[in-house]
Amino acid sequence: MDNQSHNFQEQQPDQKPQKPHNGLKQTAIVAVVAAVIGGGVGGGAAYFGLKNAAESSLGVTSTSQKAGTTQVSNVSVKESSSSTTAAAKVKNAVVSVVNLQKAQSTSSGLDDWSDYFGSSDSNGSSSYGSDSSGSDTTSGATTSGDSSRSSSSSSDSSDLEEYSEGSGVIYQKKDGKAYIVTNNHVVEDSDALEVILSDGTKVTAKKVGTDATTDLAVLSISASKVTTVASFGDSSALQAGQTVLAIGSPLGSQYASSVTQGIVSATSRTVDVTDEDTNQTVGQETVIQTDAAINSGNSGGPLINLSGQVIGINSMKLSSSSSDSSTATIEGMGFAIPSNEVVSIINQLVENGKVVRPALGVEIRDLSSVTASQQSSVLKLPTSVTGGAVIAGFTSGSIAKSAGLSKYDVIVGIDSDKVTGVADLRTALYKHNVNDTVKITYYHQGTKKTTNVKLTETTDSLSSSDSSSTSSSN
Repeated sequence: MDNQSHNFQEQQPDQKPQKPHNGLKQTAIVAVVAAVIGGGVGGGAAYFGLKNAAESSLGVTSTSQKAGTTQVSNVSVKESSSSTTAAAKVKNAVVSVVNLQKAQSTSSGLDDWSDYFGSSDSNGSSSYGSDSSGSDTTSGATTSGDSSRSSSSSSDSSDLEEYSEGSGVIYQKKDGKAYIVTNNHVVEDSDALEVILSDGTKVTAKKVGTDATTDLAVLSISASKVTTVASFGDSSALQAGQTVLAIGSPLGSQYASSVTQGIVSATSRTVDVTDEDTNQTVGQETVIQTDAAINSGNSGGPLINLSGQVIGINSMKLSSSSSDSSTATIEGMGFAIPSNEVVSIINQLVENGKVVRPALGVEIRDLSSVTASQQSSVLKLPTSVTGGAVIAGFTSGSIAKSAGLSKYDVIVGIDSDKVTGVADLRTALYKHNVNDTVKITYYHQGTKKTTNVKLTETTDSLSSSDSSSTSSSN
């Protein structure tokens, strides 16, 4: 197009259009022709130039007119990203953990009924965490570690068979040993443990310590063949939307070292943990929520940030039963135990073999589970109180009862920590050590009170209560 400026004016209704001068008409024609020729030549040259340059940079070879002569490009694309770097940094520290148990004889026809009613322990109660998809659940969430079980049977009860598989991550080498963190439900009830390193090497593992409350366990193996250990990052620094990777053995060691990518969906999510066999709530956990794919077998494996630091241990995922048509399809809701809690627990497991926690000796329920009418008539709470932990009963020798607390009192604070439910109470309580003294804030018959309690009782010393079985002990 030429650079000549044109003044276009609206045609007045009472005026006749003016015929352009011949000179102007010729100029316009020349301009159009020049534009067409210039565009055709310049545009065509630019197109073919770009086409040739693109083909050259991508290694595209000219194709002959003969069929069956297609070739692969001679240029390979080498992509390096923070995701690949982070995964490579941790991958060799991730292992498969195999739970070996004594083979169950199926020689008797009566034993076959166990296929219909599930396995039982020596007390006749259903096994916890025993099915192939992981049976301990959280609001419909299943643990993702019990990935595969051998269907083989043996008449010799001394034989060991593969019961389930999960994942783990090596985090320390010291004094000829390598330490692995995994989930408690991955190693629970094992008669022996085997670890498969990233290169396929199988080694025998020993339990150092387990903690059912946080679903964590520490194993040890010989460090002679361990080449990589992972480091922990600060889970309190996580932000929703941050990219994370999950590494583990979904569906067992056949798919070992699988890497999935997602984001942090929520940095602190409180979930109820229930036993799928009994449908009873067995506790609560505060976890990281992620949409990185976590499947059966991923339990115990690391959730890492893009610096290659472990910021969580994968433990559960939310799922729905396909047989229940009323349940919506659930995708991308996995949960991991925050690394800051993991580090605190595994250090105690290595040092003591278990975690000793202070306890109040109370059976408690979330205030949210109590109806509005009961909050008013039974608890006599002011309407301004919307959260708390309700005392439903006491264990034998309860220190809370000795300190003056009563049934139906509502705990709303421990020291400076606000308590809105069971999870908050446990979090605040477990910050302290045995023999510490804490200030408890609570409501008694609608009146706000405080009392000091010395934490001389432990979770190990809790005994059965006369209260409802749906409550949690603390």
